Parts: sequence; C-alpha cells; structure tokens
Amino acid sequence: TLVVNSGFVLLFVQVLWAHLLCGWAFGSELTFELPDNAKQCFYEDITLGTKCTLEFQVVTGGHYDVDCRLEDADGTVLYKEMKKQYDSFTFTAAKNGTYKFCFSNEFSTFTHKTVYFDFQVGEDPPLFPNENRVTALTQMESACVSIHEALKSVIDYQTHFRLREGQGRSRAEDLNTRVAFWSIGEAFILLVVSISQVVLLRSFFSDRKTTTTRVGS
Repeated sequence: TLVVNSGFVLLFVQVLWAHLLCGWAFGSELTFELPDNAKQCFYEDITLGTKCTLEFQVVTGGHYDVDCRLEDADGTVLYKEMKKQYDSFTFTAAKNGTYKFCFSNEFSTFTHKTVYFDFQVGEDPPLFPNENRVTALTQMESACVSIHEALKSVIDYQTHFRLREGQGRSRAEDLNTRVAFWSIGEAFILLVVSISQVVLLRSFFSDRKTTTTRVGS
C-alpha cells in the first residue's frame, strides 16, 4: 500500500506554483524574426541595485550573427558587440529607469535572422518566507528547495536543446535546398549533353548530297 504524505504533496504543489510565478515575474524570454536591414529594440524598467543578465543566440539565418547593444536609462552604453552568434552579459543596475537593449541586422542586405534572448531581472525570491532564517530547514523544506533548483535547471537545459534543435533543422533544410538545386542543375546539364551527343552522331551518319558540274567545251 502506497502512503502519500498530504503535507509533502501540498508543498510540492507550492514549489511548482512558485517556480511558475518566478518564471513569469523575473524574466523576459522571446524568439523573434529580425528582417534584413532591420533593428529591433526592447525596454525593461529596472530599479537601482538589481542584478540582471542578458543572454541571446541567433537561431537561424546567414552566418548566425547579429549586433547587440545595451543602454541604461541615460543612454550610456553598457554592452555592445558586433556580429555575435551568441553571448551572455551580467550587470548590476546603477540607477533607476528604463533600460534598452537592441538587436540589429542592418549589415545584412538580404538575409533575415531568427533571434532568441532571455533577459533576467533580479533573483528568485525565497521559496519559503522563513528560508533565510538562522535555524536549518526541515527535511521536507530542503527537499522542496532541491526540487525547485532542479526544475530551473531542467528549463535551462530544455531551452538550450530547443535552440540547438532549431539550428540543426535550419542547417539541414538549407543543405537540402542546396542539394536539390545542385541535382536539378546536374540533370539539366546531363540533358543538354545527351541531346548534343545525339545531334553530333546523327551529323556523322547523315547522307550528304553531292552536286556534279559539267563544264562545256
């Protein structure tokens, strides 16, 4: 007979709910299309002393590179990189205000990109109100904290695996398109060469009419 502790089940449900709330309240995650010769900016209100992390990666398009720029509320450039495939930048807000980070594909004339970014603002609140107390956590509370941390790791791994799967699919489709065009070109060349050979062989075996000219005396 399986006996389930109702208190543990309740705490486990609270862990899942708190984990979902943390994901919604303390981060911005988005995958978007960035056309050629285009620039896309995003804005986030941040308070003084908040620790933030910006992570981005180009999923599809061209050489998988993009320009990234991060500015504080006064327009001071905190981070600027050109033609990066992926990167991560962590900073602590030195002032209150609206921070802006932009992705630019203006250097590309005909290739659009698919860009993923994750902008984390602040740190997760404690799972339990008394988690920072002096006394140690109970065994059940420690188990819930471990589950919470494991769930965050699972989400990070799933996100990176989805990005790698998207990149792999994009490269496979691009390779398939190139192979298809190459096959069509080879088939056309083979057809032209075959027709040319048939015409040339027929010209060798065709009867030529000869004309005789009589010269009168």
